[in-house]
Amino acid sequence: MKKIVVLSGAGISAESGISTFRDSGGLWEGHNIEDVATPEGWGRNPELVLDFYNQRRKQALFAKPNIGHTVLAQLEQDFHVTIITQNVDSLHERAGSSHVIHLHGELSKVRSTIDESLIYELDGWELNLGDLCGKGSQLRPHIVWFGEAVPMMDLAIKHTQEADFFIVVGTSLVVYPAAGLLSFVDNHIPKYIIDPNLPALDHVPNLHYFPKSATEGLAIVCDIIRSNNLRKI
Repeated sequence: MKKIVVLSGAGISAESGISTFRDSGGLWEGHNIEDVATPEGWGRNPELVLDFYNQRRKQALFAKPNIGHTVLAQLEQDFHVTIITQNVDSLHERAGSSHVIHLHGELSKVRSTIDESLIYELDGWELNLGDLCGKGSQLRPHIVWFGEAVPMMDLAIKHTQEADFFIVVGTSLVVYPAAGLLSFVDNHIPKYIIDPNLPALDHVPNLHYFPKSATEGLAIVCDIIRSNNLRKI
């Protein structure tokens, strides 16, 4: 089976009603990014950070996968599919995708503040001050904040280098290191970028632009990949 690797971003979740990371004012749900998505923000006001992610978690629990998520899950009938997502929701998994790498963490998980290897599934949507890990320290969201390392990056690069087809959907490729994954795709591999705001990547070989919404663009691209694959069989 051929391998498809997908890099997904906020645009695909937005079509399920989940707020995108930042608006035109540089805010996220009315908050400065520095206050809710950095270690410094956590140090200043952990209660604010916990409440912020509780609300994001609650929103994500009520959101449902959209057609774009479903189309990607259905690709597993004919291809090996790895989804590398910048999103922290579980919509890819809930749509049926079985191999999802979360670069920026997962809302449904929490971890220890003294031992980052202690990661727990959260029951429900609330995490509060006083909720402790097994070693007695405060639990925090299992989210990669600005200024923190991206531990899943090496695994994402490995899968990217194995791709027979590479799809970028719902991200304008401005957030690094995730945006840098495109440089690890072999020159001869077809690359499909789906986003209404297309980045200037004229130097990238074998690149195909689709300035469309995630759901609309994925339907087109997945049909193209299936047709190409059938012609080569």
